[in-house]
Order: sequence, then structure tokens, then C-alpha cells
Amino acid sequence: MTRAARPLPSAFLAILGCLAGLWPNPAEAGAWPREVGTGFASTVSYLTWPQSLGYTGARMAENRYDTLYLEYGLTPRWTIGLDLGHSVSGAEKLIVFARRPIVRPEARLQIAVEGGAGQIDGDTVLRPGLSLGYGWNGGWLNGDLLAEHQGDRGATDVKLDLTYGRALGRRKLMLQIQAGQKDGDDPFVRLAPSVVMPVWRDVSLELGVTYGLEGDDSMGLKLGIWTEF
Repeated sequence: MTRAARPLPSAFLAILGCLAGLWPNPAEAGAWPREVGTGFASTVSYLTWPQSLGYTGARMAENRYDTLYLEYGLTPRWTIGLDLGHSVSGAEKLIVFARRPIVRPEARLQIAVEGGAGQIDGDTVLRPGLSLGYGWNGGWLNGDLLAEHQGDRGATDVKLDLTYGRALGRRKLMLQIQAGQKDGDDPFVRLAPSVVMPVWRDVSLELGVTYGLEGDDSMGLKLGIWTEF
């Protein structure tokens, strides 16, 4: 993925600041703990190409990467998981993590802290995180802030995902803003809307697109499979 060397304008920073004050529970992450003995798994493939090629670029796209995400309700307060895919820097990652809410289960604003460890591009990494969630009948807001600290090179990359979700019958519509900054690089902001629809029993299909807004001149397609167990 190519990132243009442009700083974030104040307008985008203001939008991110407003959304960060709301936060919240897409199925694959969030401040709400998993029910004990239940789990969630998703695998997603991304295909990207330069925006200069327009939609016809999909036929010539060479950049593809796949992700695998798992989480499981270990206790009423602890959710554990596995995160495979690409880090903020674009390198391959393998992270195991544990997440725990720090507010009462009945609180409208849910807050959870997370600790993870693993490898990014062969280097040892520690990944603390913070999630905040706010849900209502048929919708949610979710925010996940993660810091990937690679001890071998003494660098920390930061990632922030803000998601608005809406349930329409058995389908889910999601609008996500993906932002981040690799240590030493300019920050980026990307838009990633998608729709999730059931296809068979507890299996759902996710279809979406991605489009770089700042610091990212790529666009692409997103195809994922979700399941709960």
C-alpha cells in the first residue's frame, strides 16, 4: 500500500476527535466481553490498487493480504483471542491478547483494556489497547485504540478504528474510519464501509470497499467470512 506524504488536515483531526468521544461493538472487536464458552472467528481478504487506476484497477490489482481473527469468552470478565494479518506498518503479525472490561456490565458506556504480545515481521511486540463502546437498539458505536511496540527496534506504531454499525433485520451495515501512524511516517486515514449478511446458519459474508482519505492513495475491495460458535 502506498502512503502519500501529506499531513492530516485539521478537519479530519476534528472528526476523529468527535468520534473518539463517542466510541463502541462490531462483532469482531469491542468493549463488550464475549459470553462464557462462546467465540467468534473471521477471515478477511483485502485487494488494493492505486486510486489513479479507478475501479478498473481491480483487474490489475497485485496487493492482497489476508487476516484471521479469533476471540473466545474465557470467563465472565475475560475474553482471549488471536490476531493474524498485517500490522500498521504493513508487516505480517501474529498477536495473542486478553481483554477485560473495567466498568459494570450494565453501564451504557463500556470500557475495556487489552494486553497482547506476539511478533511483527519477526520482531517481538507488545500491544496494549483500549476499547470503548456505546450501543442502543439496532446500532452501536465502537472505538479501538492499539499501540504496537516493537522492542527490537524500539518503535511504536499506533492504530485507531472507529466504527458505526446498524442492524437491518439479519444484515449489518458498518461504516469504519481506519486511522494510524507507523513510527517515523505520516499518519493516514482510510474509509471502509461494508455490509454483513447471513449465508448459512451461523456463517455470514462481509462485502466492503476501502478508500484512502489522507496519507493513503489506495482503494480496494474487502471480502470476509464471519462465524460465531
